[in-house]
Amino acid sequence: MSTLAIARAARAARRSTRSRYGRTVTSVLMVIILLVFLLLLVHPGLFAHTSPLDNSDDSLAAPGGSHLFGTDQLGRDIYSRVIYGARPVLAASLGGVLLAMLAGVAIGLIGGTAPRLIRGVVMRIVDVLLALPVLLIALILIATIGAGVKSIILALGVAYTPGFARVVEASVRKLRSIEYVQAAKMFGSSGLRTAVRHLLPNLVTEVVVMVSSAVGWAVLTATTLSFLGLGVQLPNPDWGSDLAAGATSLSTAWWLSTFPGIAITVTILVANFAGDWVMTLIDPSGRRAWTRFRALGGLRTSLPEEKA
Repeated sequence: MSTLAIARAARAARRSTRSRYGRTVTSVLMVIILLVFLLLLVHPGLFAHTSPLDNSDDSLAAPGGSHLFGTDQLGRDIYSRVIYGARPVLAASLGGVLLAMLAGVAIGLIGGTAPRLIRGVVMRIVDVLLALPVLLIALILIATIGAGVKSIILALGVAYTPGFARVVEASVRKLRSIEYVQAAKMFGSSGLRTAVRHLLPNLVTEVVVMVSSAVGWAVLTATTLSFLGLGVQLPNPDWGSDLAAGATSLSTAWWLSTFPGIAITVTILVANFAGDWVMTLIDPSGRRAWTRFRALGGLRTSLPEEKA
């Protein structure tokens, strides 16, 4: 072997080592960050030892000293409100996305395996919902059923279901022509058994990537609804509600809205990075990148129709 070939092999080995090291570091950091967010959801008291509802005489105190993020008009600690405000936001976002996943997968399986007439009706309804902005769907539902975390979970679930349904239906249409699926039908497998036993396991990758990618958009939608007064009501802590409460005092008490806004931004960024990380782990080649939620408010991708 020539000296040049040896040098090239050494460079390739170093690049491979750096790449593996970088992936390992990224994975460790993502696991730590996700564990922190899990603790914020389950036990926020680990990070803040002051109740977010406790009033004090130290109103509108600037950040620093005993109040890391300052206080609001009633002397409540902003740091504690940011920490405890993570719970309703994360609960609503994760709950809404999981609800949308369950409903969307079920509708997508029906749309991909049902007879032509039923498939046409179901998917046309999905297309109509896809044409509507996610926030508009959520606003209509919450105006009907009332405000609160449970209402936001239901609204997010309904609003994001069409995106999951459309992607799953397109995948099912491709999978149903595979030989082992056709063989299962020839041997008398029912439609339900074929969908659950042969189609559903092959949809796991798409569904996992969609869930990890949808959480960031769900956080944005949930905090927007709370900002509009349709989520958690004051004095209970919530990023969207606190952001709205401090919006009128930006010139005199900038910290009231700044820190909840930073928390929202960081959470969305972490959710997006987590989605990219999960997609890289599951599908390094990126062949399934089309399943990601790219449009504001959810999946609004126009997938090519296939002939039945």
